[in-house]
Amino acid sequence: MILDRITCPADLKGLGDEELETLAAEIRAFVVEAVSRTGGHLGSNLGAVELTLAVHRVFESPRDILLWDTGHQTYVHKLVTGRQAGFAQLRQAGGLSGYPSRAESEHDWVENSHASTILSYSHGLATAMELAGDRESRRIVAVVGDGALTGGMAYEALNNLGHSGRRVVIVLNDNGRSYAPTVSRLSESLTRLRLNPSYMHARNRVKQILEELPTALGGLAYSSVAALSAAVREAVEPHVFFEALGVRYTGPIDGHDIATMEQALRNAAEWDGPIVVHVLTHKGKGYAPAEDDDVQCLHDLKVRPAPAPLGAEVGAAVGAETSSPGTGPDQAAPLMYTDVFTQTLLELAERHPQVVALTAAMPGSTGLLAFAARFPDRCFDVGIAEQHAVTAAAGMAMGGLRPVVAVYSTFFSRAFDQANLDVGLHGLPVVFALSAAGITGDNGPSHHGLLDLVLCLSIPGMTVFAPSSAQELPVMLASALDLETPTAIRWPNTPARQVPPGQVGSGLAGRRVSEGDGTVCILAVGKMVAAAEEAAAELASQAVDATVWDVRVVKPPDPDMLADAARHRLVVTVEDGLRVGGAGAFLADAIGGLDDDRIAPPVVVLGTPMAYIPQGRQGQLLAELGLDGPGIAASVRRALLPVAN
Repeated sequence: MILDRITCPADLKGLGDEELETLAAEIRAFVVEAVSRTGGHLGSNLGAVELTLAVHRVFESPRDILLWDTGHQTYVHKLVTGRQAGFAQLRQAGGLSGYPSRAESEHDWVENSHASTILSYSHGLATAMELAGDRESRRIVAVVGDGALTGGMAYEALNNLGHSGRRVVIVLNDNGRSYAPTVSRLSESLTRLRLNPSYMHARNRVKQILEELPTALGGLAYSSVAALSAAVREAVEPHVFFEALGVRYTGPIDGHDIATMEQALRNAAEWDGPIVVHVLTHKGKGYAPAEDDDVQCLHDLKVRPAPAPLGAEVGAAVGAETSSPGTGPDQAAPLMYTDVFTQTLLELAERHPQVVALTAAMPGSTGLLAFAARFPDRCFDVGIAEQHAVTAAAGMAMGGLRPVVAVYSTFFSRAFDQANLDVGLHGLPVVFALSAAGITGDNGPSHHGLLDLVLCLSIPGMTVFAPSSAQELPVMLASALDLETPTAIRWPNTPARQVPPGQVGSGLAGRRVSEGDGTVCILAVGKMVAAAEEAAAELASQAVDATVWDVRVVKPPDPDMLADAARHRLVVTVEDGLRVGGAGAFLADAIGGLDDDRIAPPVVVLGTPMAYIPQGRQGQLLAELGLDGPGIAASVRRALLPVAN
């Protein structure tokens, strides 16, 4: 195989056209096989094969600086920079990252997984190169694609690049999509005009007539019509937009034609300033299941836990069973919290026409596809623009609607300013549905949802829910939509725990799971309730009778729960979020501030450390952090020793 001979970018230089075509096919087969075993981003990498090869054949990494946005389209880049063997442990603990990683290779400059940032990096690096005298000797190449130009930060950077005139080659990988079909008009008008049958027929007919005229007259007439055609195109083509910002534009060109791209990139490298090379690619190219996936082009593949049957109570609570690829006819996919959210939101929206939903280019991952299909006029995909989504939701709430902003926990931090000052300051009834909260696993430090509790708890007037089971989420979403203030509901990307009706809370109250002898009270947040129950069982076998509370509502905390906790000799809080400034710290402060004559008991706060947690399996990571049943029990035993003395 040719791929086996590629150990560094220099190995690509001597390949002929047929060898490059064969290599592209081998790479696609390799990526499909690797991702099917470990999970990962598939469609975006299949579409960027020829583009990556062309970039590495023209430029010399790492002397030339190659930057990627979004970072999930770098699997091919990793393959041609000597990391083929690492794909056996792609996204596994201690293995190859699914994004660029400075620790892995000198060819990776930015740990980039959140979109729309790389042009700002490019502007900064280009400035540094110029001040260091490297303007002529090194090139900065920013591959921007898979929807990254739907994010406003990218346009702020373009504006500064154009104004400064810094030398950056911007490769616009235009596949018309991000996670789903991209919300952008950058190339829509160009495509519409060039593919419009009437326009094409008329243009070709005029060309034929003019070519039949006498040479001199025909040449003059044809040049005039061509000039008119160019003037029409200037009203709609992307180069007008870019060049108005001071950024040169060329394209669009076929992003699967290596020779054409190489020529365009060599020309662009000679330009003394920022330049966009616009290439058109097909996300998922070369793999039929991805090409046939109209929604996401198999943007990513997830390795889910083993299927488990649905309980009768869950079926009654959330409706029909859900399914996922890979489950057999007699198996049900594990019911995820987001599945419950999807069904509940549909049911509530049927009864309440003022309910609307917003997503930032992730309708599938955040559970809004069914809502968009059922209520197309009430679902808004704003592209990779979380800030805009939140402020738009604030405006909707001002107008009497009940907006639900569905976003991953890790992406909520991008819109904190808007959540704080555009929603919170105005006390608007916007519901933030924060999925993939807590330790998420194999996407690594950029995707663990560890900050949402810290951020939401710092917004005055915001109510914060954390469901511990599938049955809790519908109750909480209904309660959130009834409130007249900002609300957040956070849940993990794990199968939803199933409980009988008697183990479901209501309103803004906490729920006491078990009552102990007054020695220790465990206040557990969200998915940590199951681990707290396991810890209590272990402690009971060692003659320590623990009280366990399902906090349910972190803010405002239940006064009865706080009072009950305060009567114990020791309180332990447990959350799968940042320990400093998170739910435990918030609850400890509330216990200490109780207006009574008792001395507040010591509070031990268990959560994630102030660190970037690496990739790995969720259960393994939680155990290493002491956030599983045995870990919580061990923390309780250690804390009780000084209390007993």
